Amino acid sequence: MTAMEAPEAPLAPSRLTRLKAMFSGTHETSATNRAAITVFAIRIFSAGLAYVSQILLARWMGTSDYGVYVYVWTWVLMLGCVLDFGMSPTSQKLIPLYRATGEMDLLRGYQFGARWLAFGACSAICLALAGAIHLLSAHLNPAMIVPMYLGLLTLPAFVAANIQDGIARAYDWMKLALVPAFVIRQVLIIGFAAAIAIFGFGVDATGAMALSAAAVWIAMICQLLPLNRRLSQTIPTGPRRINARGWLATSIPMVLVEGFYLLLSYTDILLLQQFRPSDEVGVYYAVVKTLILVSFIHYAIAASSAHRFSELHAAGDKQRLSAYLSHAIRLTFWPSLAATALLLAFGKPMLWLFGPQFVEGYGMMYVLAIGLVVRSMVGPIERFLNMAGKQNLCAMAYAMAFVVNAGLCLVLIPRFGGYGAAASLSIALVFLTIVLFVITTKHFGFRVSPFGRRMKPSI
Repeated sequence: MTAMEAPEAPLAPSRLTRLKAMFSGTHETSATNRAAITVFAIRIFSAGLAYVSQILLARWMGTSDYGVYVYVWTWVLMLGCVLDFGMSPTSQKLIPLYRATGEMDLLRGYQFGARWLAFGACSAICLALAGAIHLLSAHLNPAMIVPMYLGLLTLPAFVAANIQDGIARAYDWMKLALVPAFVIRQVLIIGFAAAIAIFGFGVDATGAMALSAAAVWIAMICQLLPLNRRLSQTIPTGPRRINARGWLATSIPMVLVEGFYLLLSYTDILLLQQFRPSDEVGVYYAVVKTLILVSFIHYAIAASSAHRFSELHAAGDKQRLSAYLSHAIRLTFWPSLAATALLLAFGKPMLWLFGPQFVEGYGMMYVLAIGLVVRSMVGPIERFLNMAGKQNLCAMAYAMAFVVNAGLCLVLIPRFGGYGAAASLSIALVFLTIVLFVITTKHFGFRVSPFGRRMKPSI
């Protein structure tokens, strides 16, 4: 090489190359990116289907019947995610653990026994609740009694589907985890409702709940059969060991987290029904369904990362765990911020699709958006705490946020209606974010922020 010659500088990787590397690598962040994209794509598609189904039901039923349906369906969603006794999130902790330690008998026992244990217990509880509804029927709104019975009929299948979702996600089978509940179920609801409308029958709250119940059961069975087949192909046959006491010791703190999360999410709707007319509940629910895209991003990252938090924590690699948590937080916050801005820009015409009267809820979107954006600043941190053995502290944080939300709802909803409900939830989410931030930094010393210098996870 002559003095006039110089070695060629290496070419900087192009943006396209860097983008491909984000999703084509073999390390955990690339795998999470791929899984998160899959989950988010399914949830976006399902959101479109759900949005169409809610628009059709709202227009066919009117605001009053739609408000009754929303109220009962909210109870189904809330109870369904609690009556699995935490087995769905526990799947993402125990299945990677059993596979890593080679405890195949416990793995086979859990994958079989957890579903049927929760299904049987949920069925017994639903029978007891049906008896309570019968005894209290004289004191209940007559329009809600039959929809409530149908909601109880839906719950066992809803619970089984939740646990199947958790098992499938523990194996990174994201399509099998999500498509039955979020796509097949919505397609069935739209198809059933459209068929009834085409034949000239009216759709009321009872009819809508009947359609929803049928869709939940069919979607659960459509998931059950292929899941069992894939599990039999993945795990060698052998004895099963049932450790119900050990499972519940792990799952109960997690179900407390899930329960308080659901109470935090749905208390506004449930209390709004107590203080305001059903049509106002329908308008508020339409606002929530419109802004729900932001929470889908959080859901996608949480669903893709929970079992990896468990794996890294079990390995004792704090550096990789900290870097991975930082990556998950950034992957949650920046897309959430962009999605919020987009939804606020197009919120009014989106609400109009439900009906002209629903546009009056547009201002509530701005109030709710504050809490959702602030909450996204710590990403799926509750999944990290659950997988890292701090589920009790996480449950305490959600319990405190629920108390804040419920207290504010009782004060603000009677005076401000839907705006009071939106403000209560938004303030509670900000409070929750602060508490989760303090818990994580105090116990782990990790940087919990989407800002600042980027930490590169090791490969």
